[in-house]
Amino acid sequence: MNLIIKASLLALLVSLVGCETASKKLSNLSNGSLSSKNVAESYRATGYAPISVQPGKTRGEKVINAIRASKLRAYQELAAMVHGQYISSTSTVKDMVLVNDNFKTAVAGIIRGARVVKSYPIQDDVYATILEISSGHVQQAWIVNNN
Repeated sequence: MNLIIKASLLALLVSLVGCETASKKLSNLSNGSLSSKNVAESYRATGYAPISVQPGKTRGEKVINAIRASKLRAYQELAAMVHGQYISSTSTVKDMVLVNDNFKTAVAGIIRGARVVKSYPIQDDVYATILEISSGHVQQAWIVNNN
């Protein structure tokens, strides 16, 4: 009988300790203090742009425009990661046959505090730019925009 009481008390103690840990984690989430294990430390996006199709009289001008275009594309990717992407689609069926299928996407959002990690040519005709933003900058932007 004594063994059963001890086992029951031990089980109760273990379950209460688990509740305390869970409540601390939940209160940390509600207070906004997340550990780095729970949140990605940064977002990273790469934008690509072809060089030869860019406007410009010389190859140098085309490269500069490709660098700019690849950076803007990387910003678009970051905005999609942080804010999400709006997708609209329509499908037309006639006589049980798919006639038309359209998809449109849009991204909107503000990205502050991103930094260029690397901007470099790929092979002969493509330029790439890698941007990164810390999760802290993203969190600050959400706080500022929602107050």
